[in-house]
Amino acid sequence: MLNRHELREWTKTILWSLVLFFGLRVAVVEAYHVPTGSMEPTIVPGDRVLGTKFHYWLFEPARGDVAVFKTPERVKAMSEHPSKRLVKRIVAIAGDTVEVRDGSLFVNGGRVEEPYLKDRPAYRMPAVVVPEGDVFVLGDNRNNSLDGHVWGFVEKDQLLARAWVKYWPPWHAGTL
Repeated sequence: MLNRHELREWTKTILWSLVLFFGLRVAVVEAYHVPTGSMEPTIVPGDRVLGTKFHYWLFEPARGDVAVFKTPERVKAMSEHPSKRLVKRIVAIAGDTVEVRDGSLFVNGGRVEEPYLKDRPAYRMPAVVVPEGDVFVLGDNRNNSLDGHVWGFVEKDQLLARAWVKYWPPWHAGTL
């Protein structure tokens, strides 16, 4: 049986652990479930990823980042089952000219090597310039992704986290 002092110490330990856990979850790391195949083969339906929430407070978005962001309202209207958050790859940043043609992504006139793609895109997207304060995102499963080629840009202030690791299921675990 615990005496009063031991009980107090255990209570303090548990409370501080909870404060630390929720503090980390609010400001540092959050887990996200990915229900669709829009990021295959990088992330498959049912995978869970961890995102660093502070990343975009400290650093500018970069081409190649796998980002978690708030679903734009215009996208929710297009989806039968809208999600609160989406996970896509940032392929262009403010000031970039982005285009999809001949089965390839072009940024600022140069063809981008994308070894992570499921298939080469079967669509064409005319060249557009990413506005200041925005990014342009695409899913790695280009032909099965409701993404920037359909609905346009994502405002930088809508970026919630940079996904950096898959942790579930264990056989899919790895860095992104």
